[in-house]
Amino acid sequence: MAALASPAAELGKTRHRTASVGALVTGADYRALGAVRSLGRRGIPVWVLIGAEHVLAATSRYAARGLHWPHGDEHSQAEFLMKLGAEHNLDGWVLLPTDDAAVALTSRYHDVLSKQYHVTVPPWEELRWVFDKRLLYSVARELGIAHPWTACPHTRRELASLPCPFPVVLKPAMRLELNRLTASKAWRVDDRQALLARYDEACTLVSPDMLMVQELIPGWGETQFSFAALCRKGEVLASVVAGRRRQYPMDFGRFSTWVETMDEPRVAEPAIRLLAALQFTGLAEVEFKKDPRDGQYNILDVNPRVWGWHTLSSRAGVDFPYLLWLLVHGQPISEAHGRPGERWMRMPMDLAMAFHEMRRGRLSLREYVKPLLGPVESAIFAWDDPLPGLLEMPLLAWTLAKRAFGGGAV
Repeated sequence: MAALASPAAELGKTRHRTASVGALVTGADYRALGAVRSLGRRGIPVWVLIGAEHVLAATSRYAARGLHWPHGDEHSQAEFLMKLGAEHNLDGWVLLPTDDAAVALTSRYHDVLSKQYHVTVPPWEELRWVFDKRLLYSVARELGIAHPWTACPHTRRELASLPCPFPVVLKPAMRLELNRLTASKAWRVDDRQALLARYDEACTLVSPDMLMVQELIPGWGETQFSFAALCRKGEVLASVVAGRRRQYPMDFGRFSTWVETMDEPRVAEPAIRLLAALQFTGLAEVEFKKDPRDGQYNILDVNPRVWGWHTLSSRAGVDFPYLLWLLVHGQPISEAHGRPGERWMRMPMDLAMAFHEMRRGRLSLREYVKPLLGPVESAIFAWDDPLPGLLEMPLLAWTLAKRAFGGGAV
């Protein structure tokens, strides 16, 4: 297991010396694990910064070292990154944030961090147009890209008189810290009284001016689609289109559990227009939801980082973390498009979803088992790197227990 340098203890030791240039991955969940494997399999040394919630990526054989990622404000974390780079001679290493808070930090301190690292996200004046959903929807309106009805009330009184097309969701414009609301992504509300109560609760977690009310488009996970891309100044260099077949929970998902690549121009076209208009550089997953009432694909969000199912892209022929590595080093990249029909599964969560849906009579055993017949990319297990897969369930149980007894976000 990779070394974890923390105030309490070290779990192991660095297994080998680093090469002249490597990658520093902030975050250690299953998204980060995919990035660690992508780079590590090519002989690129990877260090993992481990936060309070996850350690999975640091257990990979491809993680040369795991270090404690200190909790604190953005300024202190930026100072930590610069000090770490100076002390360990990480000049020119690639800095790869894998969660929203680290992306925002890296973007806001882009000028400073670029003196030490190759930064893989754009500066804040560029990134904020996709990171802040209020700005994202304003751009979508200008480009004629379909999106759900959305309002940003400034006060509770304004919210009380807002004409809402219930059911709606209450969500933050940006996810900068972990709490009950950001962990859930959004809260569903079905009437005015529930909306006001949830609003009061949300205001204890995030600033009121960060809250949005948005129409809940009907449909389960099978109505959600993504266009994933690597871009340079708005030009799409590599891309994959995928459909979220299942999610957890099924009707209002926090994350994907079953994803399949596909060919759907109606998803790709508006996403390409958006990224071109923003002159975006880096990784982006543009999320859409198909409205069964009119067949339109409505933009929901843009993730300017590795996303949950990004390892499926590699199976489909587009290895995004490695392509990003090439991009920041100025290497040539051949245009690549993921082939359709490849599948990805996050098994423990998918099984939990299936059990819940079968109990409710919304999913049969036959319907669940049939798609499993054939090759499927595991979200976590890999034959050349089995330890994270073996540790997945114990670590998940530990994380859930820690949240339950420690009062953390659930």
